[in-house]
Amino acid sequence: QVQLVESGGGLVQAGGSLTLSCVASGRTSSRCAMGWFRQAPGKEREFVAAITSSGGRTDYQNSLKGRFTISRDNAKNTVYLQMISLNPEDTAVYSCAARTNGVMSALALNYDYWGQGTQVTVSS
Repeated sequence: QVQLVESGGGLVQAGGSLTLSCVASGRTSSRCAMGWFRQAPGKEREFVAAITSSGGRTDYQNSLKGRFTISRDNAKNTVYLQMISLNPEDTAVYSCAARTNGVMSALALNYDYWGQGTQVTVSS
């Protein structure tokens, strides 16, 4: 079992920045690939970013490259999502997910565990 708890969401003005955190607990959490997904009201959940268990490789939704950065600190069992130059279209609930085989994926169905999510609201 892996438990995930996100934090760091909130209200920010357009052009601002936020860094989300996802703390993982469980015996195998450091061996999991991790992903961030988001879901805006009335829209389907979409892939944001992913990182391998070692942190050596990352992947991003193409449209978010350059503004979002995923990283992890396995000593702290924490994955981060740094977001800059935010705009109202980034408003969504952001959730982290863990994949126990350590292989990152852009597909939500490939992830085994999910956090509850943290709300990010960007005002214009």
